[in-house]
Amino acid sequence: MPLTSTASKVLIVTGASRGIGAAIARLAAQHGYAVCLSYLGNRVAADEVVASIVGNGGVALAVQADVAVEKDVVRLFAQVDASLGRVTALVNNAGILERQTRVEDMDAARISRIFATNVIGSFICAREAVRRMSTAHGGTGGAIVNLSSRASRLGSPGEYVDYAASKAAIDTLTIGLAKEVAAEGIRVNAVSPGIIYTDIHASGGDPDRVDRMKDLVPMKRGGTAEEVARAVLWLLSDAASYTTGATIDVAGGR
Repeated sequence: MPLTSTASKVLIVTGASRGIGAAIARLAAQHGYAVCLSYLGNRVAADEVVASIVGNGGVALAVQADVAVEKDVVRLFAQVDASLGRVTALVNNAGILERQTRVEDMDAARISRIFATNVIGSFICAREAVRRMSTAHGGTGGAIVNLSSRASRLGSPGEYVDYAASKAAIDTLTIGLAKEVAAEGIRVNAVSPGIIYTDIHASGGDPDRVDRMKDLVPMKRGGTAEEVARAVLWLLSDAASYTTGATIDVAGGR
């Protein structure tokens, strides 16, 4: 039986089966959003996030979708249309990195994988959201928050310059799209996390990276997914009604 909702606030969070995305989905549900979380392959983890939201009286569903595949993104938004209604908020959270290495050892296939998910996926998700939110398309407006990274300005030398470059593209997407749709009722902003305790560091082959680097942070600690989520929810909210094209660093001062 398809899920139905009469919620006036409908949010899609990509890559939300764990980490920052899961924290955003849970917090958004507490703020009255009907939440669709996309996931790539970990259905068990995605279902656990949905169950925790529903168990606390919220509305949520999980949809498998690879944001690097255009038809998956189109299907994701169509399923939300049918199950929850017209999307009013999007968080482009899905992102990947690969094992730490120098640029001289990277091949084109690796770089293409990073950019397909982190950049092209965010563009296509934003496209689908704008088509639904924009007053030029009969929408009532909305908000988009892109997940950038402090890596976009620090460069991640010796680790993953390709990931850092992909997040620099997200910074530019945020600024350009914000200006493009500002008069159509859509705000576009970004959150730029620093070193945060999530599983993504294990994907880079350095699961203890946060503890290894935390002394470089002025606050002398790593951040939490929940701290990032709070910044995202503020940007989605009416409290940020005159904020667009902005980036909030959640990085402990680094």
